Amino acid sequence: MEINIYNPDYVKGLFNRMSSSYERMNFITSFGFSIRWRRQFLEKLKQTDHKAEIIDLLTGMGETWNATKNKLPNSNLTVLDFSDGMLQYAKQKSKTKFNDQVIVLQQDILKNELPSNYFDFVICAFGLKTFNTEQLQILALETKRILKQGGQFSFIEISEPSNKLLKILYGFYLGQIIPILGKLFLGNPDEYKMLWKYTSKFKNAKIASDIFSNVGLETHYISYFYGCATGFYGMKND
Repeated sequence: MEINIYNPDYVKGLFNRMSSSYERMNFITSFGFSIRWRRQFLEKLKQTDHKAEIIDLLTGMGETWNATKNKLPNSNLTVLDFSDGMLQYAKQKSKTKFNDQVIVLQQDILKNELPSNYFDFVICAFGLKTFNTEQLQILALETKRILKQGGQFSFIEISEPSNKLLKILYGFYLGQIIPILGKLFLGNPDEYKMLWKYTSKFKNAKIASDIFSNVGLETHYISYFYGCATGFYGMKND
């Protein structure tokens, strides 16, 4: 029987197994651009002087926290993920590098207990590809629900470049080289083969952007570095 790669239990298990190495491999996978892209997708958020409430969805190991705090230093940061393995590292990072100031929640964003109309900012880096269309619809509705009126959001994801040559090279790198590196350094390439499988099915963030727009959010699509990453940002107006 074919595995449903979008089943939350499958995704959770996958990221639990990759948790000890994911931050390094994410850096390698993006040729180091992941750090720059994390800064760039946050640039779409407008600064605010008041004590803002931010939530980082699918936070992983907390790779976006530094950029978030640099962008919005006067803010409370809440983060959410459902992977035990990832949050083990996230909680340690909160304790050692952020003085336990980051609120770490273990919840599934598709079935969450977050308050409505509460957050000024919703952000998410490199988690969209593990959702199918129906799940993206739920994600869009939940983003709208938890945002305050006038609240802002920004999402980004590794994507399949539109340039044919770049697409071939990037696909070979993610599909063939990254699993080899995974085997050399981590002993198991199978999990990292899934990164390209998800990316090749995801293509880019255009469908997700349209879904967010269709639920009534002001949404703008954006491409980074010739489409190697794509995303969208916007605001809740009603």
